[in-house]
Amino acid sequence: MDFTRDEGQDAVAEVVVGLLERESARDIELWPILVDTGLPSVALPERFGGDGMGLPEISVMLTELATDAVAVPALPTLGFALLPLVAALPESLADRVFPEVAKGAVLTVALSEPGAPFVVKPETTAVTKGDAVRITGQKVAVPYAEQARWLLIPTDAGVALVDADAEGLTRTPSPVSGGMPEGSVRLDGVTVPAERLLPIEITELHRVAVASIGSVADGLLRGALVLTAEHLRIRRQFNRPLAEFQAVAQQIADLYVVSRTLHAAAVSANWALAQDDSGPAHQERIDDDLEVLAYTVASELPAAMQKCHHLHGGIGVDVTHSMHRYYSQAKDIARWLGGASFRLDRLGARCSST
Repeated sequence: MDFTRDEGQDAVAEVVVGLLERESARDIELWPILVDTGLPSVALPERFGGDGMGLPEISVMLTELATDAVAVPALPTLGFALLPLVAALPESLADRVFPEVAKGAVLTVALSEPGAPFVVKPETTAVTKGDAVRITGQKVAVPYAEQARWLLIPTDAGVALVDADAEGLTRTPSPVSGGMPEGSVRLDGVTVPAERLLPIEITELHRVAVASIGSVADGLLRGALVLTAEHLRIRRQFNRPLAEFQAVAQQIADLYVVSRTLHAAAVSANWALAQDDSGPAHQERIDDDLEVLAYTVASELPAAMQKCHHLHGGIGVDVTHSMHRYYSQAKDIARWLGGASFRLDRLGARCSST
């Protein structure tokens, strides 16, 4: 195993870092500027003007963006949807979808249903009749649902690519903690061509999504830790920097350990998933790593962010302070995963079954 970044990953990271140094926007206003750099095209096939890169480059991009708690639709578009589509989209659909993605069109994936985060057996139905498929069901916690041009909808018969403006599809905004919007999606007899029911396994959607969320979590905690350490360095009490107090130093050291643990889990899972090995032993290793990563994010990330807030004192809870952006995004992605108890049950079941 070698987790060292290669030249392609370094190049992507340099573009992101340079962009964030030049631009002050950290919300949706940054998206068109990011699109102009060509970053959304890195995973597209070369015939669509892309670079033909994959998960390692996407994970680096997501991590670097999250280090500054940037709230743009890179996670659902590139981390959830694009890589599965590149592998499964028919040529006729690829000619329509991928050029729009290169121009900034937002993609998203509906991973959860009411009471069922990362649903394994969707209750959303897809009935094929002739050359058409009729889809009925409800999805929740769909990131950037209102902003999406296309949605990937897991059903009981496969994963469907649905136009956001399809007749019978309703999108309702949901309250969120931070700047990444989400919504509920209801499909009431939405009809799509049969070719839109794609040969994508729902387990593959889940794998890529968990790996991408882990990359974002890695960046969020790294950025929050840097922000907190700098605050402790310059903030003084009793004529001493806060960082010199023993209790404070112990807490920031604990945060560093959590950050490095999360980084190792994220990099390991992304590395394993990116390897070209379809053997059963390797697939087991992938799923083991991803379950550990999902639990680590859901259990450790919110707690670490709370400690960062505590070390900032009253400043950190101000919504105008940068710390709020990190904490809010961390809460949302942990909730998308289903929470710590859900992920612990999943991890425990996997351990007991092997």
